[in-house]
Amino acid sequence: MKTTSPIATCDQTKVEDVLEQKRRYLIPSVYHFYKEPPLIVQGQGCELIDADGKRYLDCYSGVGAMSLGHSHTEILEAAHAQIDILQHTTTIYLTEPMFDLAERFAELAPGELNRSFFCASGTEANEAAMLMASQFTGRERFLSLAGGLHGRTKSAMSVTQIPMWRTDPFLLDSCDVAPGYNADDSLSVIEQKLKTNNFAAIIAEPIQGNGGIITPPTGYWQTLRELCDNTGTLLIADEIQCGINRTGTFFAVNHEQVTPDFITTAKALGNGFPIAACLTTDTVAAVCTRPAASTYGANPIACRVALAVLDCHEQNNLAAQAEQKGQRLMANLNKLATQAKEITEVRGRGLMVGVELGDADNPDAAVMTDQVLEAMKDQGFLLGKTGIGRNVLTFMPPLIMSDEQLDEACEQLAGILNKIEY
Repeated sequence: MKTTSPIATCDQTKVEDVLEQKRRYLIPSVYHFYKEPPLIVQGQGCELIDADGKRYLDCYSGVGAMSLGHSHTEILEAAHAQIDILQHTTTIYLTEPMFDLAERFAELAPGELNRSFFCASGTEANEAAMLMASQFTGRERFLSLAGGLHGRTKSAMSVTQIPMWRTDPFLLDSCDVAPGYNADDSLSVIEQKLKTNNFAAIIAEPIQGNGGIITPPTGYWQTLRELCDNTGTLLIADEIQCGINRTGTFFAVNHEQVTPDFITTAKALGNGFPIAACLTTDTVAAVCTRPAASTYGANPIACRVALAVLDCHEQNNLAAQAEQKGQRLMANLNKLATQAKEITEVRGRGLMVGVELGDADNPDAAVMTDQVLEAMKDQGFLLGKTGIGRNVLTFMPPLIMSDEQLDEACEQLAGILNKIEY
């Protein structure tokens, strides 16, 4: 996989100057990791570089967005080629990249998910799925799972079931919640709720990302599909984080051999360029006849980039790479778990892996997690942090990351956990 050469010089603006700008000009809710944050000015391959020239192995890849790494040559070439001829039009005009991408998705998506609606973010894609579900069913209510994250707008936040992300004081009362994957009664509660026949759809992540990399029990989604079919409820698979080969298959629902009524995807689709898609069937799409333009939804640059991303994934067999590398990463982390008492559980699929530290109900676990993140950063490794208790170290690296780089990250984590007191 090719990446561009680094920029010759880095901006040496001091971190404190930038932090002062943040304090003065951004809303307070825009926060950052780390007590001593690096000022990132450049990316190359699987590395990020700060203003002092220090390199960091990026094991979180922009919350899973940079599946091909930073400054990837073929991606940038696709963007530059499109910029030279047409930068923007909107969906009210015919532009070839949008239709090429829609056709490509029809080939890649499971079942009869032949129709695409393009937008600029995963939140918008989930909003589009919810809107179409209501239009098709004539129903208002939605059901989601504890531990799920679906976006920042009112509807998407109303079906989000992680307390820290439910900041709207007036969430919609048309949204209900069922226990998540970890609960023994999850499916039975869903079955009882759906018997009212007044839910337009269930929205769920096939693997919960910000909830702490929570994977469903085997067969869960097959039963969920049956419950929806029995009650005329549509099924929305939110694959914003887990889609595009991150779990070892193009969409995570493929592990369960289930075709939902909608798949929403974003993040890795654009490898850093803002693009998202809501996929659905001919049958559902047939009711969507009122105008639904999107100013930036099918931007020709983003669509050309997305096509290049899909080409690179296919040509380099990144689904198989994610599966193989994920197995190696999980093996290393499970071995570490036998030696480090701080690790409660290692879980995930492919290169979407969570390492739970301590007990989520104990605030000290979140403090420890922050200490580990800070120490890993100081050693040149950037990880994520998820979970209801914010105590799950999260690996979502570029799918091109080498075995040696993943091994090195695990070795550094082992050394740091050996020094942490909990």
